Amino acid sequence: MIKKIPVDALVPGMYVHDLNCGWMEHPFLTSAFRVDDEARVAKIRSLGIRELYIDTSRGLDVPHAPTREEVDARLQKRMEAIAAARPAESVHASLAAETPRARRLHREANRIVRSLLTDIRLGAQIELDKVEPLVETMVDSVFSNQNALLPLAGLKRHDSYTFEHSVSVCALMVAFARGLELPRELIREIALGALLHDVGKAKVPAAILNKPARLTEAEFAQMKAHVVQSVILLQNTPGISETALKVAGQHHERYDGTGYPHQLKGESISLYGQMAAIVDVYDAISSDRVYHKGMAPSDALKKLLEWSEHHFEPKLVHSFIRAIGIYPSGSLVRLESGRLAVVREQNEHDLLHPVVQVIFHIGRQCHLPPETVDLARSQDRIVGHEDFRKWNIDPRPWLPA
Repeated sequence: MIKKIPVDALVPGMYVHDLNCGWMEHPFLTSAFRVDDEARVAKIRSLGIRELYIDTSRGLDVPHAPTREEVDARLQKRMEAIAAARPAESVHASLAAETPRARRLHREANRIVRSLLTDIRLGAQIELDKVEPLVETMVDSVFSNQNALLPLAGLKRHDSYTFEHSVSVCALMVAFARGLELPRELIREIALGALLHDVGKAKVPAAILNKPARLTEAEFAQMKAHVVQSVILLQNTPGISETALKVAGQHHERYDGTGYPHQLKGESISLYGQMAAIVDVYDAISSDRVYHKGMAPSDALKKLLEWSEHHFEPKLVHSFIRAIGIYPSGSLVRLESGRLAVVREQNEHDLLHPVVQVIFHIGRQCHLPPETVDLARSQDRIVGHEDFRKWNIDPRPWLPA
């Protein structure tokens, strides 16, 4: 049985099933292993982990600890409560109208950020006039209809993760800031910081950045140093705002003080830094890497909600979930009718019932003629999320086109 325990209850003889943290936030070869001694317990505690999951069939038990199923059921109820809090009214273009611009913008953004990181590796300075027009257009696109750009930004290739992650974080941060009803000019500065938040990775050796295996502790330290390198690069960039600097410099800080590089805690982390931490983790844990499969978007949101008990400010996590939806656009869901559907658009006043495109029948094991269904007006409903890989479905043809 898989159970969740506080890290203080961890003792030798237990079997860790899941360290309950991002895969890049620990130095162990895997997230599942037997704890043989106090040294291993101390190492786990030193990582800032507050709670983790143990497998009681392979090690010692904690009798009254909740099971994984009980934890998941509680999180689902919390997600439904978040969905019940309606977001602000917004006016936007149709998905069909915004999609062509979003597709062009996504390609251009990836090209520009790739070029930017290459130039930095060669010693060039960041030129804001090359990225500010891109940021402005991304803000425009998300404000017009975020359902066009966000699913595209969620697609990443293993060999292009670093710059595609920056584009994705930028788009998600705009949606998040818009959901918080921040001023448009402030959102533009937040977006610029998000697009440039990982420029310090250009100073990390490629062998570490693209290593297809677990990093050593020394390599892990070099990777973490990218935050300081980002700040240095941006401080030397004429015209950069303090807001953008905080986004880049604080996106690995944690609300309970367990983050880096300065172990900032609580309100000593700026609003923009707290937002960036949430978005950066969401995009990282929901993305595929060389030896790590990303979570389904809905699972990633539940994990953020779980971690908000310690690492993130809970109200901000709730706001982020409302901003992108309980079932984010572009994700695959299973319907009560036994069909699979891709989420196309959010119903802003009914996040549990988005607009979907039905594409596959589970019982008959076959593709169906695409059918758009507004679940807010249908007898069918979502009963769970699914993995495109499980059903051997390529997500790209089903995204906004």
